[in-house]
Amino acid sequence: MPIARRTLDFMQSVLKVYGPSKIKKVLWDKEFSSTKWDFIDDTTGDCVYPHLEKFARNGSILDLGCGPGNTANEVADTAYTTYVGVDISQAALDKAEKRTKESGRSAKNTFALSDFLGYAPTQDFDVILFRESMYHVPFGQVRTILDKYSAHLKPGGVFIVRLYAGDIKTGEIKHRVTSKMDLIKREFDIVEVAEYDTPGRPTVLIFRPRAKN
Repeated sequence: MPIARRTLDFMQSVLKVYGPSKIKKVLWDKEFSSTKWDFIDDTTGDCVYPHLEKFARNGSILDLGCGPGNTANEVADTAYTTYVGVDISQAALDKAEKRTKESGRSAKNTFALSDFLGYAPTQDFDVILFRESMYHVPFGQVRTILDKYSAHLKPGGVFIVRLYAGDIKTGEIKHRVTSKMDLIKREFDIVEVAEYDTPGRPTVLIFRPRAKN
């Protein structure tokens, strides 16, 4: 790949994490309007679904960084009653809403256009999901964001974070990712940790705010 292309890709990756919401929206809309993310259109059988189905308790799910509606339409229909998906890209949400109509879940699934870092929920949830969106939370904001959303967990509710600890192609550990996992393990009450021995070592963390003394 030419150096100029690598430089541009790196700059865009940085902007999608640290840039202003308006710039992030433009970048994500451009990508979801193209074929770049078509390869994730079907993630049936993803390792996060059994955990989500277990802890949703036929209740409510908030999916932060929901993308084109995979979780909203692939998790078992019987696992939840209400689902709210939040994404900064209208192009992604257009796909999510189309899939929701096709799957017959329009009465259960709703979507909100917002940078999830600044989203303000209007209800509490049994599960708050960061499926892979935790990649896009700067390390210095991880605790702040989780503390913010802790106020919107129902009693007994949990966060679920799903990340690849390693590179899918090379297997090399991503230390910027594992450092976020380590922070969560230090600062929150861990309910379950599941590590899968497949490319990229996908890891699912289930946790809740630490009880105050």
